[in-house]
Amino acid sequence: MMKRVILLIIIGLCLQLGWYSPVQSAAEEPVKVKELNFVFLHGAGGNVCSMQLLADSITEQIPVYIAEYERANPDTEVRANILLRCYPNDVDIETWADNIAESVNNYLPDKQNLIFIGHSMGGKAALYAVANDVGGLADRTAMVVTINSPIRSLRQYYFTGGASLLDYYQTLGLISDSGVSNSIIYYDSAEDGRWVAAVKHWLAFISAESAPLSQQFNVGGVDAMPRNMDDNIIPISAQYTDRADVVYYGEHSHNDFANSDEVAGSMAEQILSYIFGGDIECSLLIRGGNMEHAAGWLPGTDYWEDVAGEVLVSSGSLRHVNESFFRWQSWEDEVGESPLGSTRSSYRVSIDRYFPFVNSIEEVRWLSPDDSGDCQLYLKTRAAPRNHVQVEWSIYRRGLLPEGVERDHYEVEIITGTPLTTVRHVSWLSDDPGDLRLIVSSEAERPFRWFKAEWRVYSKESRYRQVIDEMAEQAATPLSQEDITAVTN
Repeated sequence: MMKRVILLIIIGLCLQLGWYSPVQSAAEEPVKVKELNFVFLHGAGGNVCSMQLLADSITEQIPVYIAEYERANPDTEVRANILLRCYPNDVDIETWADNIAESVNNYLPDKQNLIFIGHSMGGKAALYAVANDVGGLADRTAMVVTINSPIRSLRQYYFTGGASLLDYYQTLGLISDSGVSNSIIYYDSAEDGRWVAAVKHWLAFISAESAPLSQQFNVGGVDAMPRNMDDNIIPISAQYTDRADVVYYGEHSHNDFANSDEVAGSMAEQILSYIFGGDIECSLLIRGGNMEHAAGWLPGTDYWEDVAGEVLVSSGSLRHVNESFFRWQSWEDEVGESPLGSTRSSYRVSIDRYFPFVNSIEEVRWLSPDDSGDCQLYLKTRAAPRNHVQVEWSIYRRGLLPEGVERDHYEVEIITGTPLTTVRHVSWLSDDPGDLRLIVSSEAERPFRWFKAEWRVYSKESRYRQVIDEMAEQAATPLSQEDITAVTN
């Protein structure tokens, strides 16, 4: 009997302990949450619709990136918010930046990990707002994306007939107020961009026509910027500085991303790869130079074709004097050298102080026509009795990228000169993606008109970015079963 009483007491105690300390599963660890807060900013003359296609493309693609990131980081949840609003157009850059900060603080209060995606003036204003900590945005921002934005001051660019940039933009109906025009034309965002690139991240999308006088993006049949490669609004050389991660996305006009599913989809993919971890094909300046020409004094037009991107192998001059009083004399020379591994491209040969019927170049050719590695020339010259011939020569080899590296794009612009001069056509000299050479066709109306042009060639450089790993996170307790039931009901 006593044993039964003791057994019952023990059982009662166990039940009592179990009642007050029920067996439960270990408490779930709180998950870490990273919020991505996208803020889309249209440009001058634009509205909220200008950014809608790109915003939709990011919204459609981001679930795949989030799922993959969460699989690789099971203790982290990723959430995304999108702010897509319309901003006043006819205000200066300071006011525009204030409007951005006010909008963010109203609709994304206290949110971190801001990702500004700005088109044209919207991108310029975003760089300004972040670099100058307008409304406390600097610490809260993770990255800025600019699309065809006027980063550089535009006052140095030439417009048809000497018109001003303000006149052109007002004709297009983009701006009507002096505030925004002054910010677009005169304010240089290079320093803002350098700060953002150094402290945060700056991804710049750029595009332009294929040549300064191309008809690709002419408005009403008129090329407003005949000396520069442009997107019909902004010259390509003004769309970025060297500190940005620059993505050249092709021969596209200023607003193509807002109307083309293909362009918007590709841009969204690169933005999300930049955030979640991926290789981005960026542009890297690999070589540059200049060329200049002057027209003659007779009426008409002078035309030139230059090969840019070659590398000088050797150059020099030779001089021969005909001592005879009665007969012409000819000379044959071999000039140049053949560095190991070089592939010849072209040569330039000219007579110094040419006099018709007195001296001449009779023949110029490669010394070994069938050997592309032989960079030597055969020259045959001639001079009249008691005269001389002096020849200047230069030999060039192909400009090639290292094996496995490919060219990306080129930029050509006239930087100074008289009116009625232009670069009409530019193209790669060969189909080889490792060949940097350009063929540049230019012209000038006589008499005495001249120009100087600059050219730059860029290669592709793969850069890996994973901005999300640098983003701030917050703790969030998972929903309990009761909470889930309440939400469901």
